Amino acid sequence: MRKYILSLCCIFCLSVFALAQHDGHNHDGHKHAKETQATDHQNHNHEGHDHSGHNHGSHEGHDHGSHAGHNHGTHSDGEGHATNACGHSGHHEFNPGETAFHHISDQNIYSIGPFSFPLPCFLYAPGHGWDVFSSGRFHADAHGNGEKAYNQYILCEGVARRVLDASFPTGEVDLGHHAVYTKQLPIEKGKTKEYAFVCYNGKEWQADTKSTADAGMFGGGITSFYDFSITKNVLSMIFVFLFLAWVFMSMAKSYKVRRGMAPKGITNFIEPIFIFIQDEAVKPFLGHKWQKYLPFLQSIFFFILGLNLFGQIPFFGGSNVTGNLSFTAVLALLAFLVTTFSGNKHYWEHTLWMPGVPAIVKILVLTPVEIMGLFIKPLTLMLRLFANITAGHIVIAIFVGLIFIFGQSGANPGAAYGTAIGSTILTLFMMSIELLVAFIQAFVFTILTASYIGAAVEEAH
Repeated sequence: MRKYILSLCCIFCLSVFALAQHDGHNHDGHKHAKETQATDHQNHNHEGHDHSGHNHGSHEGHDHGSHAGHNHGTHSDGEGHATNACGHSGHHEFNPGETAFHHISDQNIYSIGPFSFPLPCFLYAPGHGWDVFSSGRFHADAHGNGEKAYNQYILCEGVARRVLDASFPTGEVDLGHHAVYTKQLPIEKGKTKEYAFVCYNGKEWQADTKSTADAGMFGGGITSFYDFSITKNVLSMIFVFLFLAWVFMSMAKSYKVRRGMAPKGITNFIEPIFIFIQDEAVKPFLGHKWQKYLPFLQSIFFFILGLNLFGQIPFFGGSNVTGNLSFTAVLALLAFLVTTFSGNKHYWEHTLWMPGVPAIVKILVLTPVEIMGLFIKPLTLMLRLFANITAGHIVIAIFVGLIFIFGQSGANPGAAYGTAIGSTILTLFMMSIELLVAFIQAFVFTILTASYIGAAVEEAH
């Protein structure tokens, strides 16, 4: 059991490091309607919907009556909408695609039902140094935009960003309502990119993009700061890691105390799953060497499964860890390293110089294809898990968004109520499918990893 705990710790630590700089999702290619459209949202009330900790990009359908009496340089745009001193309106047309992506994004805020909880921020900027504080300093609104700035950092869509202009004041700065927003700006012919802005003292200040660990590969770009904060996904990983560690240690203690007796409690639930993975995914591919790799493969399976199931809990943060490219990339990298360093002479001989085949065919066809396969296998592992989990979350969010689309954000209550019935049925159906996918994807990732390792350690016939 000690091996399983150590394997789980290794996977957890590497995943936390990758996720520390937020998600690898890039939404720059999504056209936001909020730059050009604004609608009247008076008398709209979405009671019962939990939007805390999430940024919806569009603010229609939300009751902003709680902000009455606060005036931070806002004025009317002539249509009854409050605009800030820079002329940006805080009300926009509902965009279901944008809302869905924001629901699955990683943030510096954790929400449980209607309650939002700030998370620790660890930010570093070259020449500026470290800033360690709670995201509560930003005073985020219900959409994840901060109403205060701190040491030239702002909170936009639930994610910390840094103001590019060094003349922006340091310390705590009161920004007011709707002072932080995003706009699409052209970067080249036919392409736009989303940038964050903050309105302060009547001037529009541009902020940096999200800090990511992809070095700009997914369009995020190289930023002027590095974000190592404990985000929503990282906190979810900590919860799941501690729970699994407690389960495995409880099982180990139970086996010692009840030696020779039938398992009971949580051991009785976990043992059949453990045996199934051992007998159906590990032994068939690894043969007599199965015990050496069992802790690693079981740790991968249970960690993925635990995170998948945790993300299914309604109103409990809505974390999307396994639908995050940073996390799936770490798992795929671990599978690649274990496979590569476990490869024997027979494996590398058939990969680099297949015997019995003409040299010209090896050089021009087989060897390049086999070398490409070494990297394509972990790449497919990464993308398969990411795509399947992310797709389910997006579909559910869009089904809920149909209520606001057909109800015209409250302007047509009859259509909204009617759509809510169908939307609820579809959402429940998708949630049941996602529950099945949670087990299937954990099993598929494990069995494919086992097959790759098995091919690397297979002896010559």
